[in-house]
Amino acid sequence: MAEDSLLDRSRTVAGPGYNRWLVPPAALAVHLAIGQAYAFSVFKKPLGALISGNPDAPAPADWTPGQLGVIFSIAIVLLGLSAAIFGKWLERVGPRKAMMASALCFGGGFFIAALGVHLHSIWLVYFGYGFVGGIGLGIGYISPVSTLIKWFPDRKGVATGMAIMGFGGGAMIGSPLAVTLMDHFKAAGTGSLGVAATFLAMGVIYLLFMQFGVWTIRVPADDWKPEGYTPSTDHNALITTGNVTADNAIKTPQFWLLWVVLCMNVTAGIGVLETASPLIQESFSDAAMGAGRGVTAAAAAGFVGLLSLFNLLGRFFWSSASDKLGRKTTYAIYFGLGILLYALIPTLGAGAQLTLFVVVSCVILTMYGGGFATIPAYLSDLFGKLQVGAIHGRLLTAWSTAGVLGPVIVNYLHGSAKDKGLVGAAAYQSVFYTMAVLLVVGLIANFLVKPVAERYFEKEPAKKTVA
Repeated sequence: MAEDSLLDRSRTVAGPGYNRWLVPPAALAVHLAIGQAYAFSVFKKPLGALISGNPDAPAPADWTPGQLGVIFSIAIVLLGLSAAIFGKWLERVGPRKAMMASALCFGGGFFIAALGVHLHSIWLVYFGYGFVGGIGLGIGYISPVSTLIKWFPDRKGVATGMAIMGFGGGAMIGSPLAVTLMDHFKAAGTGSLGVAATFLAMGVIYLLFMQFGVWTIRVPADDWKPEGYTPSTDHNALITTGNVTADNAIKTPQFWLLWVVLCMNVTAGIGVLETASPLIQESFSDAAMGAGRGVTAAAAAGFVGLLSLFNLLGRFFWSSASDKLGRKTTYAIYFGLGILLYALIPTLGAGAQLTLFVVVSCVILTMYGGGFATIPAYLSDLFGKLQVGAIHGRLLTAWSTAGVLGPVIVNYLHGSAKDKGLVGAAAYQSVFYTMAVLLVVGLIANFLVKPVAERYFEKEPAKKTVA
């Protein structure tokens, strides 16, 4: 069909003289959209008051915070699973068709969730935003990665950092957009506190916004390389000129070591994100700081926004720095410095050192975000660019695992501490000390990463390049 041919990979091959810097904006269009997932929390209160109409006084039939928390968890789990399942398909059909699939799933997830809100069916919301939308997240997250790496073999960290930075920044657009739309539709008397209408509107907005990426993405010709660029093998920096397929990559110890590296970094980072607002309010309350000097709920919300900003900035800064430092060294910094900073957080809270507490938390979030942006380049260094998108997709199951593991650890340890009568910063000591231990595990796994054995590489990589 003619319509299908427009999405085919062959229709996206760039001609001679194409400016490769036109590709990152296409990737950003997708990542800025799907990054809305980080802003899902703005829907929690209104979703929990659809029956009562009052978020401060929910009715017995209203959805509980526990039920609503499952929505985001499903989306993150499906992100990792869909990225793993559809990675090889993406490499075969190309980024345009994959981006279109992502747009349809992500936008369609909002539409289904809107129906769930209208009918007050939590299962429809799970299926829409969580399952279908989560598939859109996974395909959209990995769809630009291998394309960017092929366009920027000399600046892998810069290229992937630009795109994945968009995912971190998606909440900075999605959060105010959702709040504005809910206020508008609520005032217009659409019912359901404006949530259903907001879901419909956001589904349309993101579906259309992502089309920019779909129709502007280009892939380089098979024989293309940047002017003046000469591929080189750097054994010490773990850079190879060979190629490993996705099926062979998961047979290597390097893949599983990097799986542990990503899982530990994300689990620890979620430890800060999961507790950010209550942590700063409880650690720096009026009782700790003096009457009228404690951190308010509004100030805590500002703190969360600041963390999001540094999460975004870290994705570009650290991934770009890894082009000079090397990926292994960059991750050693994440873990080595992270161990010290995580262990320091409870001390700063107990000592009422608010300014230092904020600074340390922001640095931690730069490394959390940087970990996401650096991992695709790390994979390309080790396994080559042939199927790096598919390999990256399979590795993202570590994110799905961390998305469940992090909140479970945080809630269990914090709950146990409070049961023992601990309050304020003391109630979070076990959380951050445990996260520091997880970073030690990640540091060891990163240290053990060595060059991939020759037996895993394709013998004739040029003939294996996907069409």
